[in-house]
This record gives sequence, C-alpha cells and structure tokens, in this order.
Amino acid sequence: MRRIPPLAAVRVFEAAARHENFTAAAAELGMTQAAVSYQIKLIEERLGVPLFRREKKRVLLTEAGRRLSPQVTGAFDTLDTAFAAVRADDGALLTISTSNTFANAWLAWRLGSFQVGHPDTAVRVLTSDAMADFVTDDVDVAIRAGLGGWPELAEHKLIDVDFTPMCSPGFLKRYGPFTPKDLLRLPIISRHDIWWPYWLREAGVDVPEGKPPPGVRLDSQAHEGHAAMAGQGMAMLTPFFWRNDLADGKLVRPFEQVSTRGHAYWLVYPAARRNVPKVKRFREWLLDELARGVPLPV
Repeated sequence: MRRIPPLAAVRVFEAAARHENFTAAAAELGMTQAAVSYQIKLIEERLGVPLFRREKKRVLLTEAGRRLSPQVTGAFDTLDTAFAAVRADDGALLTISTSNTFANAWLAWRLGSFQVGHPDTAVRVLTSDAMADFVTDDVDVAIRAGLGGWPELAEHKLIDVDFTPMCSPGFLKRYGPFTPKDLLRLPIISRHDIWWPYWLREAGVDVPEGKPPPGVRLDSQAHEGHAAMAGQGMAMLTPFFWRNDLADGKLVRPFEQVSTRGHAYWLVYPAARRNVPKVKRFREWLLDELARGVPLPV
C-alpha cells in the first residue's frame, strides 16, 4: 500500500507551491482560500513537517517544501501526459493557434505535407493576433511572436522577426529612387505600426512626434504585403515571409538596412504535454520543415 497523503491535498500543495500564493492556487483550482489552507494543513500533519512559512501577507516554501515541490509537479506532469496519450480521440484533431501573418505567409502553404505524413490527424488552424490561453482555449499548440520565456510552456524558437521596407517594382519606379527620409512623405501602409519609427530612427531619420497622418491601416503583415505588391504603398515586412515574392520580383527591398527588436516566432505548448503524440509529431515536422528551408510550391 502506498504511503502518500490524499491526492486532493497533494494537488492543492502542487498548485500552492508553484504559485507560492494560496489565493492564486485557490483561483486555479476553483476553491476558497480557506479550503486551500485546510488541505495544506492536512498534508503537513501527515508528513510531520511544515511545507510553508507564513510571513505577513505571503507564504514561502520551507526547505522541505522546496525539495518536495519539483518532484510533485513532475509527478502530475507524468500523469497528465499518460492520460492524454490514451484518450480515445487524442490524435484525431490537432488544433493550432497562430497569427494571421504566420498562417497566411508560411503555414497554410505547407500544412499539406504534414497531412500527407499523418493522414489520421485532422488539423484545425485558428488565426488570431491574441495569445492563446491553454487553460481556457481548446488549443494544442500555438505559434506566437514575442521574446519567449512564458511560464509553464515548452517553447522552440522558429525564426527571428526582423523587418525592412518593401514595395512593388512599379511603386519604386514611380516614386524612386528615394532615401529613408523620403518615406515620411510617401504612401505608407499601416504607418501606425511601431516598427516604422523604430526602423526610421535606426536609419538616422528624425521622426516627428505625435500621431501619424491618416492612411491605409491593415491588421496583419500578410495583408500589408499583398497591398504592397498591388502598388498601394510601402510596407514594413519580415523578409523571411516574402522570400518567394522577392525572388519572383513581385516585391523589392529599396534599402539594405534590416532592423530587429529581439522578437521571434516560437512554437509553444504546455510543458506537461510535450510527449503527447500529436504534439510531438507536429513539433518534429515543423522544426524539420524550417530547418530544410523548403521553398513554396510554384
């Protein structure tokens, strides 16, 4: 017979130790703070050692609590993975959350090869520039832009997010040649984008303070790139997404300068689900596809 405290109390300890906050643990578990305190008291009495030290308005793990916490969290991660792996419908549907830009400029063109390799897994792509919440959203994996370092998520860096102005050959012929300073007076797509003043200042341009003048405002880089190809103006774009259009001459880069703010695109998912078969299959396919640099089909 296993000599472990009641599983309910262990579950409460895991959440309280992870947050080092009884209120946050109560909110996560749908309990009252008093109920959390009671369960912690039960487990401490069973073990015969204090796991938390109360200081003013906060709680801190004792040495015993710090030794126990990572092992308990690891045990729950193992349980989560085990149950996920045997769910009858676990491999039937893979739900991916990603930005409009990544979906339209890269992912949608290549998902067919994943489907061919894994015909038993249906794929659903949800596009949104808001970050997916793995607790409330029905999402298996997400591809998001940012600096990384999201708590409790496994993350894999995919590509760096750099940016430079691009336009159509016709736009360049009509308005060019031009200097970075000339961009202040030319038609610009999504001039409100914070990348514009950042790039311009790096190019040595004194950017006027205040709101940018009215103009075309689009909600994703995918739309901005196609508007630029149509000659509607200059767009600030990430070269990675537009390699084919640059190679085909649909877009041109008037300037050599490429800027970055340290952001990247990342594949993320709950760390506890790293070994779920469908997550593992998609992760391996995505990283391999990016490493091979497979061009878009003509």
